[in-house]
Amino acid sequence: MTISRRAVVLGATALAGSAASTQVTAAQAASAGEISSAAHRALELLYREQPRTREIGKRAVAVLVFPKIYKGGVIIGGQTGDGALLVRGATEAFYNISAASFGLQLGGQTFSYVLFFMNERALDYLRKSDGWALGSGPTVVVMDQGRAASLTTTTLTQDVYAFPFGEKGLMAGLNVEGSKITRIQPGR
Repeated sequence: MTISRRAVVLGATALAGSAASTQVTAAQAASAGEISSAAHRALELLYREQPRTREIGKRAVAVLVFPKIYKGGVIIGGQTGDGALLVRGATEAFYNISAASFGLQLGGQTFSYVLFFMNERALDYLRKSDGWALGSGPTVVVMDQGRAASLTTTTLTQDVYAFPFGEKGLMAGLNVEGSKITRIQPGR
């Protein structure tokens, strides 16, 4: 099994005990334009792979797209990725998602993650919070392809719907994990 350099760095960073320091060095960080373009491409990919999500996107007040999240670990692990907040199709702000995890786990992978904000209250919470820990604040429902297929516009009752997709790599095991979303200012 091949684990990317970035996944190894994530695991080592988590081992050092600081999920916040999983941010990429300035030399490796993507520019605002690169993050925005990648976010738009990832959202279109989700719409193609799971057509019902397009209707959710039309009803959402905003969409937070993390085009690529890197995850890796050996017992102790971490994940990180940068994304863009899209409001009415335009990029409004940039965010990082990071987490540390501990448990029976081994491997590395990348995946994409899209959060549909269904009301202004949930979006305001994201905008005003100094880092949003998933599991606190607005109700987030994580959807898989099976659950997404059964979703209709009349059953959209939650604050935020989250869709992980495009997994690549191998990550095996169980873990306890909490992700934090923090606003960032990428370079131009």
